[in-house]
Amino acid sequence: MGYEEDKVKEETMCLEHADRRSHHSDKVKKNLVTRLNRIEGQIRGIKGLIEKDTYCDDVITQISATQSALNSVAKILLEGHLKGCVIDRINEGDEEVLDEFLITIQKLMKK
Repeated sequence: MGYEEDKVKEETMCLEHADRRSHHSDKVKKNLVTRLNRIEGQIRGIKGLIEKDTYCDDVITQISATQSALNSVAKILLEGHLKGCVIDRINEGDEEVLDEFLITIQKLMKK
């Protein structure tokens, strides 16, 4: 499948899911936003390190820490998705959600 075909498939999938929403508690949302704000700061810090010609190994260490922080956010979202959205859809008789979930796992594992 080429880039254009992937893009059309992705846009179609987005339209199919346009009416779906996550249902995270305010506590979980606040936790995720706090983590993402910290990650945003880490990214700005990495940019500053590069602008200051910081030793490459030190920059790579910071990039690794940022990737780990993003993985933590993904794990929290994945757990909530499985325990909430996926279970709800299975209970509604929608077993296609399992294929969707497996694709999501595959996307995360590529990184």
